[in-house]
Amino acid sequence: MSARRTFARMAAVSAVPLALSMAGATPASAHGSMTDPVSRVSGCFAEGPENPQSAACKAAVKAGGTQALYDWNEVNIPDAAGKHKQIIPDGKLCSAGRAKYKGLDLPRKDWPASKMKAGSHSFSYKTTAPHKGSFELYITKSGYDPSKPLKWSDLESKPFAKVKDPQLQGGEYKFKGDVPKRNGRHLIYSIWQRSDSPEAFYTCSDVTFSGAGAAASGAETKSASGTPDAPSDTQIAAGAPKSTVEHGGRGHASVHGHSTHGTQHGTRTDGAHSSHNAPATKSDGQGDRLAQTGGDDMTSNIALAGAGVLVVGAALVCLGARRRDLGRRGGN
Repeated sequence: MSARRTFARMAAVSAVPLALSMAGATPASAHGSMTDPVSRVSGCFAEGPENPQSAACKAAVKAGGTQALYDWNEVNIPDAAGKHKQIIPDGKLCSAGRAKYKGLDLPRKDWPASKMKAGSHSFSYKTTAPHKGSFELYITKSGYDPSKPLKWSDLESKPFAKVKDPQLQGGEYKFKGDVPKRNGRHLIYSIWQRSDSPEAFYTCSDVTFSGAGAAASGAETKSASGTPDAPSDTQIAAGAPKSTVEHGGRGHASVHGHSTHGTQHGTRTDGAHSSHNAPATKSDGQGDRLAQTGGDDMTSNIALAGAGVLVVGAALVCLGARRRDLGRRGGN
């Protein structure tokens, strides 16, 4: 066999795994969190991961560390596929069953709470990588006790608000819902289930109802600033270099000059999602089973197109070498 034919065959064989690796090389970056009413993780991140102001956020950092707050937009399950109740155990709804975010599950009466009233409300969900999907919002039942771990049975069985592909304005999804009547402290639980992958995101937002809608008085309903603040774009940009997830569909290497260690890199240490038989994966519940979520559809198309070019090109090289070899034989 000629050296040219050997090279061509080697190129064809090598092109397949290379093409497949390119097809799966797009980054994972679909992230976000509720900002109206402010979610626990968003509010604590806005307070400052290294020096939170409220007692509840300080306790959350003590329980789970600061990294959970820098990764405020990643309380997710990569392969949820709508099976939220089956794969998130009672007492771990706010963390989505992930040990990394266990501080968010702390049962307390002093989580910073947003003022809420019954009736129509405009909800906001900050996203660092928008994708198609649906939002479902649940509220706790009358008699909810925030001093006890949150269970699925504490939530109404049906969402009071549900919307598909809401409008994106200024980096936030905006949609309306009719909030049921409640009194005192309650919690709104959101589920963002993507329709272009099985990935889903979860948030817990503490709220207070009183009379016509003013927050109940008393220290237990207030943070150091009265009510929780949503993280500003400036805070998000400042905290991004310390995040272990990607922002805006790009890795840190292309955004902040740091080596990329996003959701498809790094090391998982908490055994997340063992309840639904996920294999040991990377970066705290991410990795092998993570659906392609990076950039936009064009990114994946480019990768797939490039992979196809590699395969076809290698095949043509091999075919050309074969024809030349047969030509030489015919001439002898």
